[in-house]
Amino acid sequence: MTNPIELLNHRYGNTSVNADIPWNDSLTTLLSHRSIRSYLPDPLPPGTLEILVAAAQSASTSSNLQTWSVVAVEDAQRKEKLSQLAGNQAHIRQSPLFLVWLADLARLTYIAESRGLPHEGLDYLEMFLMAAIDATLAAQNATVAAESLGLGTVYIGGIRNRPEEVAEVLNLPPHVFAVFGLCVGYPTPEQDVAIKPRLPQSAVLHRETYKLAEQDEAIAQYNEVMKAFYGSQQMNIQSDWSEHSVKRVAFAESLSGRHRLHEALKTLGFQLR
Repeated sequence: MTNPIELLNHRYGNTSVNADIPWNDSLTTLLSHRSIRSYLPDPLPPGTLEILVAAAQSASTSSNLQTWSVVAVEDAQRKEKLSQLAGNQAHIRQSPLFLVWLADLARLTYIAESRGLPHEGLDYLEMFLMAAIDATLAAQNATVAAESLGLGTVYIGGIRNRPEEVAEVLNLPPHVFAVFGLCVGYPTPEQDVAIKPRLPQSAVLHRETYKLAEQDEAIAQYNEVMKAFYGSQQMNIQSDWSEHSVKRVAFAESLSGRHRLHEALKTLGFQLR
């Protein structure tokens, strides 16, 4: 088992968290997470997909409504189409399994209509948010399960770049939205991906009440940690984390097409009242 102090040091760029608690394999898996963007073509063992879905269905779901679904994509041509729609990301094509996680209100709509029952509540923003949260919780369970089996993963937010076209490729009915994708497969051995440091806990952990201005020191510290990380990984990023992050939200165009998400959701059948 990897030393917990070493894992925490990688996760924060220093050992700043008390690790004087009983350690276990689950914590090792969680703290060892890395985004993998290069995969071997090797197929996954039989039953892997079903175990990942079982793990996903073991996640919490609001009121047991289970307002999510997932499409498992293994066909090369379909992965190619989704790769192009998500910004031409090669790892979508490489991974033997690409999972598209869905906010799914079609199932409840279908059940209500088949029984002649009202379903006005499904037209409200709350239900879309619930479905997106349900899908996210399920996906994260599946991700942890995959990584515990020695597989690599990476989330694909680019699946939201062109929602209507993704819906067409996956034959999604109205009231279903692809929230994100997830590549799953065996990492290529030559890819040595480091654990990416996160913000200090003093920036994200607030006790009793939220404090914004007090995050300045933590953010400054993190900028220095990430400068060192960018250099060690030979990443061509000239600015610090703060400037690099703000550039991602500077203009509508910075959102890679997702600035029209409200319009796309309406087209896909979500009223969002």
